[in-house]
Formats: sequence, structure tokens, C-alpha cells
Amino acid sequence: MSTNEITTKIRRMKRLQAKADQLSAEITTIQDELKAIMLEQDTEELRAGEYKIRYALITSNRFDSKAFKAAYTALYEQFTKPTTSRRFSVT
Repeated sequence: MSTNEITTKIRRMKRLQAKADQLSAEITTIQDELKAIMLEQDTEELRAGEYKIRYALITSNRFDSKAFKAAYTALYEQFTKPTTSRRFSVT
């Protein structure tokens, strides 16, 4: 693939990413508006036509690895392992 073809692909990708970012922002705005309505109505579930939306408090327990590492450094290091991944970026 030539440099010109790669440049063209990057430009197209950047345009599509800009559109995706714009759509994501619009989706977030609509979600925030719906959440505000539900908070106003003090409800966790709302029906609108064929749609049912939920905005509920969820409680979960998560392992606090930072506190564990501070309290049990040697044990933490014994059970950690390096991982490898790839990161794609265009600047």
C-alpha cells in the first residue's frame, strides 16, 4: 500500500472518528436528559411507548488492589504477572 493510500485511509478514519464522537456526545446528552427526568420523578424505571428505561443504583464489591498492595506488598508481588498488549494511535 502506498503512502498516499495510507494517508487517504487515515483521513477517512479521522473524519469517521469525528462523526462518531459527535454522535456519542449527542447520545450522552439524550441519556443525561432522560436520567434527569427520572430523578425528577424519583423513579428507577420508566415506560414510554414500547420502551422501558431503568436508572437504578447498583452496589458491587470490588477488590481494592491498591490497599492490598500497601498492606501486603510481598504477597501482592507474588501474585502479579506482567501482561503485554498493543496500543494503536494516530497523531
